[in-house]
Amino acid sequence: MLDMDTTETIDVQVETQYLPEQSMVDEERYMFSYTITITNQSELSAQLISRSWLITDSNGEVNTVEGDGVVGQQPILQPSQSYRYTSGCILKSPLGTMEGFYIFVQEDGKKVKAPIDVFTLAMPNIIN
Repeated sequence: MLDMDTTETIDVQVETQYLPEQSMVDEERYMFSYTITITNQSELSAQLISRSWLITDSNGEVNTVEGDGVVGQQPILQPSQSYRYTSGCILKSPLGTMEGFYIFVQEDGKKVKAPIDVFTLAMPNIIN
């Protein structure tokens, strides 16, 4: 599946937040939310069919998460349309990263991979 074309016409923006009320520092459980905005900058509609995440914490633990759609949805984005969702991630350290890609099927039937650049999950004041 990784031999498909990577598209630059799907823009992915990420905002993250540390959730202290859902974290248990004494138990090494650090909860983060991330809000993703996906914008279709192509002239073709495209349906998000799957996702793949590589999650790394500052202890060096790496997890891969793959699955259909996002938050139970497989949205179809028309040209210039955006889709926004919020999800969460639990780390065993106060600092980590996520990166990955979405797989879309364009209206012409072509599957394309939309990269998600690495972003940081960090408890406030953990990084100067």
